[in-house]
Amino acid sequence: MARAAGDPAWRETLDRDGAVCCPAAADEATCGQIEAALAHLPEDRAGVRLRDMVGLTPLITVGSRIGGLASAALGAAARPVRALLFDKSPAANWALGWHQDRTIVVERRADAPGFGPWTVKAGLIQVEPPFAIIEAMLTIRVHLDPVDATNAPLAVIPGSHRLGRLASDGLDRLAETDGQQLCLAERGDVWVYRTAIVHGSAAADPPRRRRVLQIDYAVADLPPPLCWRGV
Repeated sequence: MARAAGDPAWRETLDRDGAVCCPAAADEATCGQIEAALAHLPEDRAGVRLRDMVGLTPLITVGSRIGGLASAALGAAARPVRALLFDKSPAANWALGWHQDRTIVVERRADAPGFGPWTVKAGLIQVEPPFAIIEAMLTIRVHLDPVDATNAPLAVIPGSHRLGRLASDGLDRLAETDGQQLCLAERGDVWVYRTAIVHGSAAADPPRRRRVLQIDYAVADLPPPLCWRGV
């Protein structure tokens, strides 16, 4: 699943497997800039939903090294619509079972066919949209720390992004029948995957730091009056 961003097979691998690694796609300067933009965040929280991050915005828009990966897969209209920092450490070490990401962040709540249920997390309004919207999105994970097989790598089920919205109680069986891929990484490696892919993560053993900046990208506008919250 590892492909350089300029490799002609990059998009083919992403479409087939639903995930592809771009080694060293974030150079050391980019990693340092991301760390500086996030330096004010608490280190004892497992996941932080990011908003109004002025210092981060130019690092993830389409013209950046990271955003360029999104535009290569989705087109020039791709834009970041949500960002999170996952910061596993000895103080915050967790496991997450197989699942699909099913929610988006919007500017304000409004009734629209197919949207719901609604939640609010960290002050951000989240809703489950029609799954076709999730299927059209792309997720990028920028690794700020090395991730080997013991440091809580993301695991994905290749090809599961093509199966639509799946029942949660069947995902363990799907992993057994279709297999899984560990998303190992070095600092600066970037994993790109279809947002609809089935994924999960074990706890780090032994516990140690594993920082990942995750950004969701979309192209299409939401049906009015709904609109993306953005980063």
